[in-house]
Amino acid sequence: MEMYLPYVWAGLIAAAVALYVILDGFDLGIGILFPFVRKHEDRDPMIGSIAPFWDGNETWLVLGGGGLWVAFPNAYAVIMPAMYLPVIVMLLALIFRGVSFEFREVAPAHHRRWDYAFAGGSIIAAFAQGVILGGLLQGVTVVDGRFAGGPFDWLTPFALMCGVGLVAGYALLGSTWLIMRTEGGLAEYSRRQARILLPVVLAFIAVVSLWTPLAIDRIAERWFSTPNIFLLWPVPLITALLALVVWRGIERKRDYAPFLASVGLFVLCYLGLAISTFPYLVPPSMTIVEAAAVPDSQIFTLIGTIFMLPVILGYTAFVYWTFLRGKVAPGEGYHAH
Repeated sequence: MEMYLPYVWAGLIAAAVALYVILDGFDLGIGILFPFVRKHEDRDPMIGSIAPFWDGNETWLVLGGGGLWVAFPNAYAVIMPAMYLPVIVMLLALIFRGVSFEFREVAPAHHRRWDYAFAGGSIIAAFAQGVILGGLLQGVTVVDGRFAGGPFDWLTPFALMCGVGLVAGYALLGSTWLIMRTEGGLAEYSRRQARILLPVVLAFIAVVSLWTPLAIDRIAERWFSTPNIFLLWPVPLITALLALVVWRGIERKRDYAPFLASVGLFVLCYLGLAISTFPYLVPPSMTIVEAAAVPDSQIFTLIGTIFMLPVILGYTAFVYWTFLRGKVAPGEGYHAH
């Protein structure tokens, strides 16, 4: 039992991060699209489309970060000093975004100011998350189980490219979410944005897919050695098919297909990154087993998680089931109480 505990926790944390990226991704995408919407009256239904969900979506970030701290303290002790600056920027941006979300409603005289704050917080948070991802993928310097690099090791062209790519990806999720949740001129505008964003996101996926194996030998060996290449070839194929579903859904004015297929794109990309880095939790030197806490600590926290996780999942499912039916009408927005 004890030998499987680190992998159980790794699976739970991976699932929490995936849920965060997907669920908070589309509402961050709404903020990213904010500056490009010229009509002020269109911004209210954009906010209204995510109002019941956005704060609950961030629960998964807390679970992922808290789980890493409890179950993998050795990895936490390396990742945090390696990524302090982008992590702090991300958290401050998320706080700023949350404040602006509420204040744009209760301070209508300063609507435009809070709109810019909401957009800025969303863009910076998304960019910082992409930089963290890129910084981890390229590797962290570890000596004797401790971070031995500098505070700006993450600041590389690859990490910055990942940051811009994730901003584009979240914007695609946001635009396809609006296709599903709104109608009229805003839905048509979102279709036009999604047509532009899909090729951009596919270009970033292609660049990352080529850059990582060319720059990192262990990733090239994982994907292109035999028999792995025969087992993993469906991943890029399914990614291409999902991209086709997104495009055809946009062109044929489908409501749900573009968003669901965009989520599928994120899931496939996430799976590809997991395949590239497994079994390392801190590439390229600290594995899941090496980073794990003592078994007693893992078991203790796992007991609490077993009870709380169904509650969180149940609450999330109930909220989406309740508020996803129907569309947000033009002129309808979020009203704080």
